[in-house]
Amino acid sequence: MSASTDAAGGTTKKPASQSKYDYSKGPAPLNINLAWCKACNICIALCPQQVFEPDRDGKPVIARAENCTQCTICWIHCPDFAITSNYK
Repeated sequence: MSASTDAAGGTTKKPASQSKYDYSKGPAPLNINLAWCKACNICIALCPQQVFEPDRDGKPVIARAENCTQCTICWIHCPDFAITSNYK
């Protein structure tokens, strides 16, 4: 968090930017069935928010769940139907 000076001369903390979805109190935004995934990396390439990163086998893992906007691009383009939303 960044700090700024208020009118009284004290410092105030600005809240961190928040995502539209709060995943801190529930399941991850997406479910990846790694048994179905063939590591084509289409989801990694198409995600506008860079939510995924490849694991050592090249399969996607959710690295930045807080960035997920539920845009549907990853699971619509998954040729293996390995990605599903936990919210939509």
